[in-house]
Amino acid sequence: MEQRNVEYSEGGMTMVGQMVVPASGGVRPGVLVAHDWSGRNALAHEAATRLAGLGYVGFALDMYGAGRCFEQMKDKVDNMAALRADRGLLMRRIAAALDAMKAQPEVDVARTGAIGFCFGGLCVLDLARSGAEVGGVVSFHGLLDAPTPEICKPIQAQVLALHGYRDPMCPPPMLAAFEEEMRAAEVDFQVHVYGRAVHAFANPIANNAAAGTVYDASTAYRAFRSMEGFFTDLFAPSSL
Repeated sequence: MEQRNVEYSEGGMTMVGQMVVPASGGVRPGVLVAHDWSGRNALAHEAATRLAGLGYVGFALDMYGAGRCFEQMKDKVDNMAALRADRGLLMRRIAAALDAMKAQPEVDVARTGAIGFCFGGLCVLDLARSGAEVGGVVSFHGLLDAPTPEICKPIQAQVLALHGYRDPMCPPPMLAAFEEEMRAAEVDFQVHVYGRAVHAFANPIANNAAAGTVYDASTAYRAFRSMEGFFTDLFAPSSL
């Protein structure tokens, strides 16, 4: 596989994405990977590499600028909170990543998708809510609350939400509100609910049971298989 950094900008800030391209070359569907609250971390890069192994171009995007990844809790909270408080800015940042990925010569601009983990799940859902021309988005244990309606546009993407039923950060009423949002907007959406899973079930380093963030290998496996099937169906009209 070929791996390279891709610099792009939004609002005067330089962002640094990591792109992974299948070794066989050619023009491929491109899939963004939105990181969790830490920043552009190993989980995002590993997911981009996994997507490249499936035959797609994986693009681990950067929501914080300069490819930063934070270790301290305060830094994670502050940087995520700033974007959650300004969903218009959040939408512009992830839209810039989509544009940067589409500008790469290996990417088929007519066949694109996005996945995200935790905060990144919210990001890819907001990409869809922005009306972006993206084929489909997948949220892994994402935050599901909607932004204010005035900044949203008709959703063009198909949507898949992979959700832990016991997720304390997104309890059943929030899930129900999300489902109603999707239904009312007449979105082609799916929700897969894993009954024993909590938050961060697809993150191998999540191990804080008190906070409700615990990795579950079985659930992660099933969730990734669901993602694979989603993109296979989404991109089926044209062969890889």
